[in-house]
Amino acid sequence: MFRALRNLFRLLGIARTLARYDALFPAEWLPGGGGLSFAARLLSGFRKAPDIRDLRPGERLARALQDLGPSFIKFGQMLSTRSDLVGETVATDLSTLQDRLSPFSTAEAHAAIEAEFEQSVDELFDEFDDTAVAAASIAQVHIAKIRIAPDNADGADSADGAAGDEDDTDAFRTVAVKILRPGIERAIERDLELFRWIAALAERSQPRLRRFKPIAAVETFATSLRWEMDLRMEGAAASELHGNFRDDDLYVVPEVDWERTGRRVLTTEWIDAIPIHDVEDLVAAGHDLEAVVRKASESFFLQVFRDGFFHADMHPGNAFVRADGALCVVDFGIMGRIDRPTRYFLADMLLGFITRDYARVADVHFQAGYIPPATDREVFQQAIRAIGEPIFDRPPNEISIARLLAQLFQVSERFNMEAQPQLLLLQKTMLTAEGVGRRLAPELNMWQLAQPLIEDWMREHRGPEARLAEITADTILAVQRLPDAVRAVEQAATTITEGRLSFDLQNRSSARWPLWLAIGVTALLALIAIID
Repeated sequence: MFRALRNLFRLLGIARTLARYDALFPAEWLPGGGGLSFAARLLSGFRKAPDIRDLRPGERLARALQDLGPSFIKFGQMLSTRSDLVGETVATDLSTLQDRLSPFSTAEAHAAIEAEFEQSVDELFDEFDDTAVAAASIAQVHIAKIRIAPDNADGADSADGAAGDEDDTDAFRTVAVKILRPGIERAIERDLELFRWIAALAERSQPRLRRFKPIAAVETFATSLRWEMDLRMEGAAASELHGNFRDDDLYVVPEVDWERTGRRVLTTEWIDAIPIHDVEDLVAAGHDLEAVVRKASESFFLQVFRDGFFHADMHPGNAFVRADGALCVVDFGIMGRIDRPTRYFLADMLLGFITRDYARVADVHFQAGYIPPATDREVFQQAIRAIGEPIFDRPPNEISIARLLAQLFQVSERFNMEAQPQLLLLQKTMLTAEGVGRRLAPELNMWQLAQPLIEDWMREHRGPEARLAEITADTILAVQRLPDAVRAVEQAATTITEGRLSFDLQNRSSARWPLWLAIGVTALLALIAIID
């Protein structure tokens, strides 16, 4: 009872903030939403925040979530991946949600570092800039320098190539030090308790929302946040992505300094480069913007299809262009993974759309099990055609694969397709990447640039030779499994015939029964092993 009252009062406070920004439409998803909206407007004194009159609903909601604090900013970012739930326009507006807060104090930053490593800041770093260069909802970043022994200086330069200092015998490496906000874990857990309560209320009282699995969605969100608050996990993600592009000099992922990385502190090499959204500075520095877009397209394709592991927070503040033209990325708190079957689904689906083979697009949905088998295939194919034809009749530079996917998810929803979180995250990332690409080179289409890569990948992984190799590999694996299956059945048969398992069989053929059981089970397991 006390928990419910506490959450209700908190909900009223949140609704009051939403009312100030005229963003109460999420209240309609809850039972009694109309009464809650009226109470919120009453509590807000019917006052509105300035400068919101010309904003779209999604933009007003983004402003309100920014005001509500860290958990709500992260929740808004998650909602930006759920166009199936909030609609494409609201999702797009939420994807611009700025994760920026005021920095916490120097004393708190020092205390966090010293508590993590049981060493003073001066012992860990030769220089530490007390002014934060970035402050977000979960953490903030400081610049520091580390002295390098002369014999290691050549191989440990910073990303800007500047290893030297005025000292002839020592060199310094510039690093970025990311520190969690004090008390952030406690604040996040308090908000998660409220989100769980709201999700349970919605799932219990709103049957139309059950398909979206609000309780499961909140738990997924909670797990994601907990991982994000363990900076060792972000370091591991950076390390994996760095390894995937180790041989690519033009796609740079900063190296992790594991000696100065822990649960609440992450230290990586510093990237000295121009932010990708500063188009004028990029042009003034002589960069080829089309080459930057081409590299962005190539690297994104490789992450999704080659590796199945992609940077899922590619807003402009997380990408930079180095002096040598290399594309550099930072902030690895949100990463996406796509397993091989889903990559095959994506490749087959995109190829179907590109060739306007809508029957193929429909087939891969059914084969993947995303659409209930009883669905009318012809009607579903017609719905897909209604998405593809208008998009592919546009000029190439205006084609948006991200918007195509968003519309596909919305149409699939009508056919009871369950939400696919990994695809929703990918769609949101693609939308952000397209926006960056159009800002740099409006006449280019990044997916058109990646087409040769897609075709090569399709030939290698989805062509007849690849399919034959896949079948052969599965058959070999099945044959390798077969002896173990046979041994298991033999042991079971021995157990039965030795009388350790008894059956009350009232017929003369009972003596032969264990033998036929062994033969039948062996045949069944062999068949399963071969077709699995």
